[in-house]
Amino acid sequence: MTKRLFVWAIAALLVAGTGCSKENEPKKNESNENEPQERDRIEQLLEDMVYVEGGTFLMGAQDSDSNGLNYDSEIWIDESPVHEVTLDSYYIGKYEVTQGLWKRVMGTNPSYFTGNDNLPVEQVSWDDCQAFITKLNEMTGKNFRLPTEAEWEYAARGGQQDEYTRTMGQSGTYYKYAGSNDIDEVAWYYDIYSDSKTHPVGTKAPNALGLYDMLGNVWEWCSDWYNVDYYSNSPQSNPEGPATGNYRAFRGGSWFRGADFCRVSCRDNRTSDDGHSSLGLRLVLPL
Repeated sequence: MTKRLFVWAIAALLVAGTGCSKENEPKKNESNENEPQERDRIEQLLEDMVYVEGGTFLMGAQDSDSNGLNYDSEIWIDESPVHEVTLDSYYIGKYEVTQGLWKRVMGTNPSYFTGNDNLPVEQVSWDDCQAFITKLNEMTGKNFRLPTEAEWEYAARGGQQDEYTRTMGQSGTYYKYAGSNDIDEVAWYYDIYSDSKTHPVGTKAPNALGLYDMLGNVWEWCSDWYNVDYYSNSPQSNPEGPATGNYRAFRGGSWFRGADFCRVSCRDNRTSDDGHSSLGLRLVLPL
């Protein structure tokens, strides 16, 4: 935890030099007037929910056996032990929630980076996400929610869509990233090419399930409370995280983090009332 907090602090200093100063901050709710009118954002959301067939997978990572399953030399302590998890089927969003959808539901745009409604919404806390989901469900009659950490990781790994591409790269090693061993194919992360900002969703390659930006662009809030030792006593069937806690979990890395954070097993956390320009969400719809 201490190391993570240190990394957050260093990154905050770095972003000060990326052009994201208050003087240069884009105006809230700014939109691109030259963009053509799009179909209703809620209708598009419903069409873009991707079916994830339930199944059993190995969640987490380990760094002790380079020839073993889910090996990753860059893991944090909270990513282990590797453990078997079984999930029911569900639907998950093809894209991160966009600013256009957030504005359609909430009538406001809290994001730091604006100018294109297809940018992911960010600067939203876990509590903000709950308010958004409550209103979305009232508007649609559905039961949208945030994914559990297990649902998120299973989807990021490709579910059961394609056993080979879900788990194995062409070299015979496990994919380190969501659908590729080359992070530049699938993620916007902190490097000289990302411009230190978010990018419109769906502009990198998808994973085996056809999901975009599972890594990078913005971190994605999960429903779980966070606990560093949860994997040691997590139930196998449909784990929902600890019963209580002080922090909420989020996954996937972002434009604000390097490649070492943009891995399918990487976990992080914040208090539920805390937002950041690298924090967004993706929706799940249970069957």
